[in-house]
Amino acid sequence: MIRPTQRWREFEAAYRREAYRHLSYREALSLFEALWAEACELDPRFGEDWREDLATDIAVARGINGLPPTA
Repeated sequence: MIRPTQRWREFEAAYRREAYRHLSYREALSLFEALWAEACELDPRFGEDWREDLATDIAVARGINGLPPTA
């Protein structure tokens, strides 16, 4: 895993600001929809149960933040 430096985080933030700043809300939504459709084509099960997909991430985040597991 790469541990990003402050300089790397600044580079990525600047890139995101520049790369997508010309897009209108409608264009950004259209891009999101196209990416979602492609993800669904690559994995037909993608998005079926997004809560299940996030369960592990939420458990790790709770542990990192010192919170008890959810019931």
